[in-house]
Amino acid sequence: MQLITMRFVFYICLLFLLPSCFGSFSEGEMYFHQGDYDKAVSEFSKALFINLTDVKSLHLRARSYEELEKYEDALKDYKAIIRFEPHYAQAYAGIGKVYWKQEDYKNAEKYLLLAANQDGEDFEIIYLLGRAMLMNKNYKSADEFLQIAKEMRPKDSKVYFYQGMARSQIGDILGAAGSFNMCLNFDPDNLTAKYNRGLIRLLIGYAEWAMEDFDDILKVNPNHIEALARRGYAKLAINDNTGCKDLKEAAGKGSIYAQMHLEHCE
Repeated sequence: MQLITMRFVFYICLLFLLPSCFGSFSEGEMYFHQGDYDKAVSEFSKALFINLTDVKSLHLRARSYEELEKYEDALKDYKAIIRFEPHYAQAYAGIGKVYWKQEDYKNAEKYLLLAANQDGEDFEIIYLLGRAMLMNKNYKSADEFLQIAKEMRPKDSKVYFYQGMARSQIGDILGAAGSFNMCLNFDPDNLTAKYNRGLIRLLIGYAEWAMEDFDDILKVNPNHIEALARRGYAKLAINDNTGCKDLKEAAGKGSIYAQMHLEHCE
């Protein structure tokens, strides 16, 4: 009888000790959202000691590893999730994002495409897939996926920006101009978009509008040599001879474009 009582007491004590010994998902989640990723990993690891197939703990532990830049550990967790749940879109996306951070854009595209096959309604997956395709010079596909992302978030300036870059590369000049216009509509301080729009305006013969873009850039960044060179050429296109001053200054600072067009000032 005494032995049975002692065993009962032992099991009751063990029940009280289990939560502190083995952690919990909620504790790990709390640490994750607080940005304490080391403690989050510790809690999720304890929870996984009890349940190796706890996909939620694996997912947030992988995300914690990502934040700690422990990419190989993150990949192991994401791949474990796929073994348990082959249709888990966020695990494929997580692998793609890790490869993106490692600048392995081929593998990033591969896994983001797998993620999109599982969940074609997730904006971040579609958007980052479009960007990976852009990095891999798959410009037409990039344009198509960024178009889908744009339809999901029609006021997101960065989608228009990258779609403009893709369209520039496939020769859709007017489409690119439209994308950069929309980007600047939502983010007027994006100087890279303004520079690219200026290039397109110059290319299609709107030299005065192009000059305005390059002017705006130089007001913010007077050391933007290529904007100076293009402004010089745009000025010459509208018979403003001060363009030679811009070209000579830009050429002296190393602009190949300016050096190539100095002949217009002889």
